[in-house]
Amino acid sequence: MKLSILDLAHIPQGTDVGTALRSTLDYARLADALGYERFWLAEHHNMPGIASAATSVLIGQVAAVTKRIRVGAGGIMLPNHSPLVIAEQFGTLESLFPGRIDLGLGRAPGTDGMTWRALRRDPSAAERFPDDVIELQTLLGPLEPGQRLRAIPGAGTQVPLWILGSSLFGAQLAAHLGLPYAFASHFAPAALDDALRVYRARFKPSAQLATPYAMPGVNVVVADSDDEARHLFTSLQQVVIGLVTGSPGRLGPPVDHLPELPQPLQAHVDAFLACSFVGAPDTVRRGLEEFVTRTQADELIVATAVFDAAARRRSCELLAAVWPEALSPAADRA
Repeated sequence: MKLSILDLAHIPQGTDVGTALRSTLDYARLADALGYERFWLAEHHNMPGIASAATSVLIGQVAAVTKRIRVGAGGIMLPNHSPLVIAEQFGTLESLFPGRIDLGLGRAPGTDGMTWRALRRDPSAAERFPDDVIELQTLLGPLEPGQRLRAIPGAGTQVPLWILGSSLFGAQLAAHLGLPYAFASHFAPAALDDALRVYRARFKPSAQLATPYAMPGVNVVVADSDDEARHLFTSLQQVVIGLVTGSPGRLGPPVDHLPELPQPLQAHVDAFLACSFVGAPDTVRRGLEEFVTRTQADELIVATAVFDAAARRRSCELLAAVWPEALSPAADRA
């Protein structure tokens, strides 16, 4: 079972966007050398703590500084864009980095209503998501006789598409189209088991994929001890507290004590982070093994939101060391 990385390009408190993006490039180089399967970036807009809004641009930069790891979007929020423009962008990336580009597609706007309107999208765009996925797939596929609308670059590149989701809708669409499915259980795990069941039960083979392939997202923080890892994890907990209390902010330094919340809010935070595995290497491995047994995941994509860049790199290294069978034997470990 493969391991991959989702990087939200967090902008830690006291730093700037340039620092965050350079940290992403360093992190990708490490993941590449250690043998992780893929490195994905996500589209978010008008969020003060995330630097990956120009997702395809950042994907190109990551691909340029790595050698073998697959690089892609986890994901592009397709209702924000014309399928033709996305086909051209990812066709360009695939032409520059052949065989290394993934395109995960989501239906949510990845932002708030005000920002979504600023993106100049039609309010009904999300309702056309299935049709837009098919249109995008066609634009990336082989040219057909008489085809007048072409993505150049893009046509014939057949960039692998994934469907992203946190509900049964994405599971049903991925199954119907015969595409791999990535579930956002790193922040919205409530429907995970039902979504995987529906996806596998309804899956129809396609030219891209013969059998179902599911990749849930998990939060992982690994350190030399359980206590140290739990301390580092408080940075993400603080971000989630900000989200559920309506005050989103940047990733902050870890703290010794988290604020006490009313029980309904605390339950919301706990539910948000239910698919999190935090501790020393053996602790995290046991937790991930139980999660894989339960979900029968084909691959895991790991999000590690740690304030200190060195501690995040250390977590990446420790996870690779404790689960080496999930990593690419072709990686350059020098």
